[in-house]
Amino acid sequence: MSDQSTLEHLQTVAESLESGATMQIRYLLNGALPAQDVARLLESSPPKERKLLWELIDHDNQGDVLQYVSEEISVQFMKDMDTERLLAVSEHFDNDDLADILQQLPETLVKEVLASMTAQNRARMESLMSYSEDSAGGLMNTDTITIRPNITIDIVFRFLRRHSELPEMTDNLLVVSRSDRFLGILPLRKLLVADTDTIVRDIMETDCDVIYAHQSAAEVAQLFEKMDLVSAPVIDPETKKLLGRITIDDVVDVIRDEAEHSMLQMAGLDDDEDTFAPIMQTTRRRAVWLGINLITAFIASYVIGLFQDTLDKVVALAILMPIVASMGGIAGSQVLTLVIRGIALNQIGSSNARWLLNREVVVGLINGVLWASVIALLTTVWFGDIKIAYVIAGAIVINLLFAALTGTLLPIALKKLGIDPALAGSVILTTVTDVIGFLSFLGLATLFLL
Repeated sequence: MSDQSTLEHLQTVAESLESGATMQIRYLLNGALPAQDVARLLESSPPKERKLLWELIDHDNQGDVLQYVSEEISVQFMKDMDTERLLAVSEHFDNDDLADILQQLPETLVKEVLASMTAQNRARMESLMSYSEDSAGGLMNTDTITIRPNITIDIVFRFLRRHSELPEMTDNLLVVSRSDRFLGILPLRKLLVADTDTIVRDIMETDCDVIYAHQSAAEVAQLFEKMDLVSAPVIDPETKKLLGRITIDDVVDVIRDEAEHSMLQMAGLDDDEDTFAPIMQTTRRRAVWLGINLITAFIASYVIGLFQDTLDKVVALAILMPIVASMGGIAGSQVLTLVIRGIALNQIGSSNARWLLNREVVVGLINGVLWASVIALLTTVWFGDIKIAYVIAGAIVINLLFAALTGTLLPIALKKLGIDPALAGSVILTTVTDVIGFLSFLGLATLFLL
């Protein structure tokens, strides 16, 4: 469904709710629209309307819809379900997605759900829940097709025909020993053309890409991108036992989430930020970073206050001062964004960080001299004072150099400290460029104009 279609359906729903035409909405939600489109309607509705729409969706269809809405909204709905309904809904989820959601539900509810599962499914779910959500173990699905290496292709075909269907994204059969130790893969492209008397061991591939359960989701995404994989086995790093597999659809979700993560975190927002979250919930989430920003703003204001006498005597400085901070902020943000991207793609390490730093300093110097000259010329024309022009030109060069240094070194340092550069980088960078900009501009003004 396109964005325009979503808005049109939202308008239809709003008009129907206002007129009390719930039958029309019920028809729309339970057949007229596919589950993906209903999910987008829920995500695009304020809390009160969202609750009404959810109640109008038939219980048999709620599971289909839930698998397409964001995790935060899924949890909100599932918290209010009894165990029987929760079990019915959970059948629509892949094991890895269900494990992520269960980890956010009340413990008593999770215990009831696990107790209602078969021993095999419970063991699979507990295994998935033992891994972090952003690790390969938390990303994998336990729905796999495994075979032994010493059987013939004919037996493999007979084994496959016992299944009503193969798991989605199946491009390989996974070969394991009797103890479930991973041995290799049998690609379907080989299976389909092999002689039926051929032994699996003779055509299986042992030199294949595997993923260890502790690897991060970002590393998994990079491997899939580099090797053009459709699926990959996940194994225990110690026992080498097969635990599950990761498929390309899960990796696409990781890539999308990483992109959203960087965008939202740079604004101080949560990854699962709900556009239509309740007022108090949204307020709490944003208040922390507004408070941090307030502290940094006071730091910059304190620096300005140190030069109160200078500002009183040369009023033009107050007019020109925002230009210095703004130029430094923009220049620093450009470098910061580039370096964060490089870190996310694992392109920056100790071997090339120095080269990158040197380049950014040179670029900062060239841009600083270029734009300092332009600003100095405009300042001279505006105020007719060559000294002020020299002062602002010097401050621009200094601030752009510091912006280059900070934009390059800050995300690398934060990464080493285990702090997300996308979350904290922009706040610290803004403080540095503001403080250095004001300090250099007003400091030079104090030395040369008074």
